Amino acid sequence: MSFLIRVQLPDIPGTLGAVATALGDIGADILSVDVVERGSGVAIDDLVVELPKGRLPDVLITAAESVTGVEVDAVRPYAGVLDTHRELELVEDVAAQPDDGMTIFTEGVPKIIRAGWALVVASDASGAHRLAASTAAPEIQTLNLPWMPLARATVLDGEESWVPDTWQELGTELAATPLGKPDRVLLVGRPGGPMFRAAEVARLAHLAGIIAVVLND
Repeated sequence: MSFLIRVQLPDIPGTLGAVATALGDIGADILSVDVVERGSGVAIDDLVVELPKGRLPDVLITAAESVTGVEVDAVRPYAGVLDTHRELELVEDVAAQPDDGMTIFTEGVPKIIRAGWALVVASDASGAHRLAASTAAPEIQTLNLPWMPLARATVLDGEESWVPDTWQELGTELAATPLGKPDRVLLVGRPGGPMFRAAEVARLAHLAGIIAVVLND
């Protein structure tokens, strides 16, 4: 079973190595590491690890936090291996099939931004409706999105009244960015967290900006 574990750790040489050693001591196999954010002496890293059958994910938290100064933000099941170079591949796929570009983009975003699902929604006088959705996205066709039109990429409060009850029950972290225009938005969700960091939202906005140029619309 693979898990995505997000850790905050002192940005000093050797700390990540110590975390890797601690995880290795419990039998966890680190598949990939991605630096999410770095600054003010602290680094935020995402690690995809594989646990032996029968081990509970709680042991990952205990092991990682046994290293001085390390805090675990979240642990959740994760299918696949992180690939931080998939942006270019996704842009190429959309450019090759622009008529299906929105569907291709929406399906690919969760793999890049490490989200559980993605939706593209558009707003008009009747409200916001779904244009495209990733495989794991909620089965919902219309939404009440009081923050649309959206001027810039942002983290959304997952406990606000517009958020569907099922999303709130799952503790879904949310972020959104305009997709070429303020009344068309890419909405991404992470059931169970972790929260979206500023660097991730900036990355999402940059990718959406490139894709918007490529899309046929």
